[in-house]
Amino acid sequence: MAETGGSKGQRRREAILQLMKQQGRITIGEIVSQFNCSEATARRDLEQMEGTYPVIRTIGGAMYDGMGTVRELPFAEKEGLSILEKERIAALAATHIAEGDVIGLSGGTTNFLLAKQLRLRKGITVVTNAVNIAMELGGSDIQVVVIGGIMRHNSFELCGPLGESMIAQLHITKMFIGIDGISAEGGITSYSEQEAGTLKALMGRSKATYAIFDHTKRNRNSLFSLAELSQLHAVITDAPIEGELGDQLRSDGVHVYVTEA
Repeated sequence: MAETGGSKGQRRREAILQLMKQQGRITIGEIVSQFNCSEATARRDLEQMEGTYPVIRTIGGAMYDGMGTVRELPFAEKEGLSILEKERIAALAATHIAEGDVIGLSGGTTNFLLAKQLRLRKGITVVTNAVNIAMELGGSDIQVVVIGGIMRHNSFELCGPLGESMIAQLHITKMFIGIDGISAEGGITSYSEQEAGTLKALMGRSKATYAIFDHTKRNRNSLFSLAELSQLHAVITDAPIEGELGDQLRSDGVHVYVTEA
């Protein structure tokens, strides 16, 4: 028998939401154990909740994002978020890279997927502060320049004054930056002060900056500002951008590139 609005299923989803508010996230296993349901039911509940509540699916569960501010996830968890969309964004970003370019790649899952796209290319130099991106390009014909620093706890990114002093000596053609939030009023933002400093330095040495992000990052502000929208050359994303954010991007002359479904 199908579940209806005031059904047991709806009450279960509301209870799951309350748990997520309390602890920030929940796993499929926790739902199965606490609500005596199957894994298939737990996954279906989270899928339905993602479209109704401020819930973001992760590998093996979901996290609550009710404050409208993107919170940090470990790289392994981020990697499972919107993976198909991220792959399409990375493929589109790769079409903007030509032989002879010096490319800057910040950390993040979409840029990691972009690095995979570049493995078979030649005549390109990649500057990155992400250890996993450098390792992914190891053994390829890509020349890799690794920016030094201290590795952040929840990612493979190296940040800090050591790397920023090195960045000051570089000339980057195109910077591809993964972001944690983008909005008309807040511009592009990051949840890490250290990362923000390194990314600002990389952008400052770049002729053109491309922000690459999926739809979950829109109309969200993280704690630290990276740049105003007007400082971007383009954004690459997975769906048309409408509303105030879209209007502001057009007003600032920022190119918007959207993947094909």
